[in-house]
Amino acid sequence: MLLKKYAGIGAVVAGLAVAFGAFGAHSLKETLTEHDLEVFETGVRYQMYHGLGLLIVALLSERFPSAAKLTRWSARLLLIGTVLFSGSLYFLALSGIDWLGAITPLGGVAFLAGWACLAVAAFRGGRSAG
Repeated sequence: MLLKKYAGIGAVVAGLAVAFGAFGAHSLKETLTEHDLEVFETGVRYQMYHGLGLLIVALLSERFPSAAKLTRWSARLLLIGTVLFSGSLYFLALSGIDWLGAITPLGGVAFLAGWACLAVAAFRGGRSAG
């Protein structure tokens, strides 16, 4: 179940990163400042990394069934982190509302927690799987 669900979500997240990157490169180049375009591109880059991360989590969930709870939390946290981190950077770049930058670190914390859950799942799952 986790494999199918988060593999699909990861593919959508990564695909949207490609679309947002193209949008930024072609449509926003003339309207955003250089700094705001860099902020937008940072959101795209981290969205792609974590879309691929979701695919990795989905694949490893099959490999480490004894750590299913941890892989599920890893996937959730990577997705939450993507929405908070990349989403806040997109809105910050497009709107210029500075306080949105305060949300970005919450996404970063979710990323760290998601990767930590995956690491623990790998150590626990790897140990119990042989």
